[in-house]
Amino acid sequence: MADRVTVIGWDGSPLTAAARSALSAATLVAGAAHHLALPEVPPTAERIRLGSLGLAARRIAGHRGTAVVFADGDPGFFGVVRTLRAPEHGLEVEVVPAVSSVAAAFARAGMPWDDAQVVVAHPRTLRRAVNVCRAHAKVAVLTSPGAGPAELALLLDGVHRTFVVCEELGTDREQVSVLTSDKAADHSWRDPNVVIVIGGAGHAPAADPGWLLGQGAAHSGARGWARPQPDTGEGESAQLRAAQLARLGPRTGDLVWDIGAGSGGVAVDAAALGAAVIAVDADPLACERVTAAARKRGVQLQVVAGRAPHVLENLPEPDVVRVGGGGAEVVAAVADRRPERIVSHASTRDEAEAIGRTLTEHGYAVECALLQSVALDPRTWAEQDRSVVFLLSAERPVTR
Repeated sequence: MADRVTVIGWDGSPLTAAARSALSAATLVAGAAHHLALPEVPPTAERIRLGSLGLAARRIAGHRGTAVVFADGDPGFFGVVRTLRAPEHGLEVEVVPAVSSVAAAFARAGMPWDDAQVVVAHPRTLRRAVNVCRAHAKVAVLTSPGAGPAELALLLDGVHRTFVVCEELGTDREQVSVLTSDKAADHSWRDPNVVIVIGGAGHAPAADPGWLLGQGAAHSGARGWARPQPDTGEGESAQLRAAQLARLGPRTGDLVWDIGAGSGGVAVDAAALGAAVIAVDADPLACERVTAAARKRGVQLQVVAGRAPHVLENLPEPDVVRVGGGGAEVVAAVADRRPERIVSHASTRDEAEAIGRTLTEHGYAVECALLQSVALDPRTWAEQDRSVVFLLSAERPVTR
């Protein structure tokens, strides 16, 4: 095992005395090409180009001597420190920090970032990173080859955002470009880069910066979710919407389809819980209500006018879906897209059985419950409204 491992953050600034001291004693130096080319790297030290962090960590763990590892930005912020300290490597490290590339990107843009979401995009996580950009008005994306500004833009098709692309921060080739997301796919971008994604209907500078990093308007104001909605003739009670949300479990990084969105109660609540949401309804007036509800709540979502199942064909892949209308035909079209969870409801047992049978035939594990809710006037305890409905929830089996 290496006698000593020092991780040096590099942001283009001159190396600190602590960094130079660690380098002067190093017998192994790991980093990117521009790190290994620094004049302070001892000519006699073994050099490792960082590709796979796991492989590099094993090399360092087996090295007898003093090791230095370079990382762009702050190595403790989505950086190499986590990998080096993993139990399988057993490495204790000393860290010389630097300004994170996210902080540097926002500084170049002249923008605050205490209200921003920060995500890492790899090819395997790119879709979830895009969903965060759909759901939030300010997101910093730490990109990687194959999951850069062009790929982000392509998957954001139909959602307008502004990109601030910061290439090769801290180097002589540093460049900052501002353009709309529909133009970003037409460029070739240099690595490494950070993309600040901003915009959306609810984007505006916050008068109160808040107290919790990355939390915006959706986490302020009135408490709770599945609150009573104005009467729109949908026949869906607040209790039903609460049960549907509980079964869906929307979270940050998910894409939720809300089909038959109606007043937008479920769609807006799912967005407030951090998920990206596409609300679908055939009624133009319902689409307007959803848009107004989202604006009032201060959340981002996309509204698509059209009738399911045909309108679903060109939508991006969902993680969880609520089917608020359309019956077994729409449920079948949704199940063909293989989301993790599907929630629907029916007013009659025959309809519930048809939906449940469709989900089972598509390989989903299905649950059904008969929900009855009675609204009471607390002044007189007289019954005001009664709702009886079948709630169906289906989960896709986990494949190993």
